[in-house]
Amino acid sequence: MWQELALKIGPTLLFWGSVLQYWAVMTSVIDVSESEGFYKFLKNVAIGPAIDVSFHPWVRGVENIPAEGAAILASNHLSFSDSIFLPVKVPRKITFLAKSEYFTGSGVKGKVTAAFFKGAGQVPVDRTGGRNASTAAIDTGVRILNEGNLLGIYPEGTRSPDGKLYRGKTGVARMALEARVPVIPIAMINTDKVQPIGRTRPNFNVDVGIRIGKPLDFSRYYGMEDDRFVLRSLTDEIMYKIMELSGQEYVDMYASRAKAKKTES
Repeated sequence: MWQELALKIGPTLLFWGSVLQYWAVMTSVIDVSESEGFYKFLKNVAIGPAIDVSFHPWVRGVENIPAEGAAILASNHLSFSDSIFLPVKVPRKITFLAKSEYFTGSGVKGKVTAAFFKGAGQVPVDRTGGRNASTAAIDTGVRILNEGNLLGIYPEGTRSPDGKLYRGKTGVARMALEARVPVIPIAMINTDKVQPIGRTRPNFNVDVGIRIGKPLDFSRYYGMEDDRFVLRSLTDEIMYKIMELSGQEYVDMYASRAKAKKTES
């Protein structure tokens, strides 16, 4: 995808690609995961301008993002590029929980990948340990929120296999109650059409957009984070708001199960 961006906007992006590789090497000495400067560099210099020039993404409801203080940004998940378009268009830094494999690659490619995800404000989480991994992810999310940050979450747990909206996992509700923060529903629009699965070249003629809903206040449920019925109810409410914003068809099934059934067939 980024090679196509380079061809589209010319040698300027190629130059910044070289700068990014330099920063990747520097991460062997400097931990950029906490670097606000590196995040701003990616957003305002290396990545953001290329995204704006190539796709002209629009955003509605950005005023619903608080100027300060913690909040959860709960979004549908259509494409890997969701984690690129959303941070570019939201004024404040967003921290995402990302698969730990993104941070452990070897060689130059591994270092570049790790540098990008660290610099983009993503935190590694091991998702292979079942219940223990889920608990660790929730604990990490709550810690990030307790520090006053914005936390980006995809409640579906994985990308939609067919553009529909799937059942949300209750971790988003648990984090909201434990950290006592609002949840802001977000709908990514048409990001799955930018580079569909199996397509090697991105499609620049896509109307990419973001709709940001009003914050959901769950303060009346504080202290009830261990009630599974409350967690399910709140999660379903969050998913309903996302559905209203996105216009997607809702499927009362986990996306991971839908992918498994598709593979079996």
